[in-house]
Amino acid sequence: MRLARRITADQKRIWAFSIRVARGEGWKPALGVLGATAALIALDPLDTPCFQRAGYQGVPAVRGINRVLSAGNMARLIWTVPLAFYIGGFLLRNSFAWRTGLLALEAAGNAEIISITIKHVDRRMRPIEVGCDGDFTRTWFLTKTFKLDGAGCFPSGHTASAFSVATVFAARYPEFAWAAWGIAGMIGASRVSTRAHFPSDVFFGAALGYSISRFVVMEREMTAGGQVTAGG
Repeated sequence: MRLARRITADQKRIWAFSIRVARGEGWKPALGVLGATAALIALDPLDTPCFQRAGYQGVPAVRGINRVLSAGNMARLIWTVPLAFYIGGFLLRNSFAWRTGLLALEAAGNAEIISITIKHVDRRMRPIEVGCDGDFTRTWFLTKTFKLDGAGCFPSGHTASAFSVATVFAARYPEFAWAAWGIAGMIGASRVSTRAHFPSDVFFGAALGYSISRFVVMEREMTAGGQVTAGG
């Protein structure tokens, strides 16, 4: 299957990035992302309790919004849009839309694989597991329950996938980039609002999704001479 082969090739390049950094390639942006993530992790014990209290106190508006922004609804949104372009483009013989869907699915698949792998390693507790009055300074390597989508919560897989898809659509349809980034941002914010993730999880997930899509999937597309923007 074409998509599986592409993702396999992408994974080899993604995991080889650490070797490139050791050789002095791309270390500045990597250091910037890691530094910002570390700062946000340090702030998690201060900002997360605010979201916890809003959720536990049962504020009607927050409760209603969180039902709409549930993990299931956000996952359906992330995957339905690329699939619609992929299938719709094929049926309508619109190669640009079909390829956009393919690239978005490829990017999201890569983001999910990396996110799940990292979460199985760090096993970070979710805010809702810590509780309103829990110790937010002790969350790492504590989750013991195995889950297919990752034992821990760092980084946010939903956010990584959302930003990987948004990056593809923003590049292919620049006139709608604001919508792509806005929806991705909403999905990332929903993960904090629903107490599923810390702000640092969401930030790193967004950076991860963007980087995978921009510097692996879309960079190869441009190198291969593929059409990157509508009308190109």
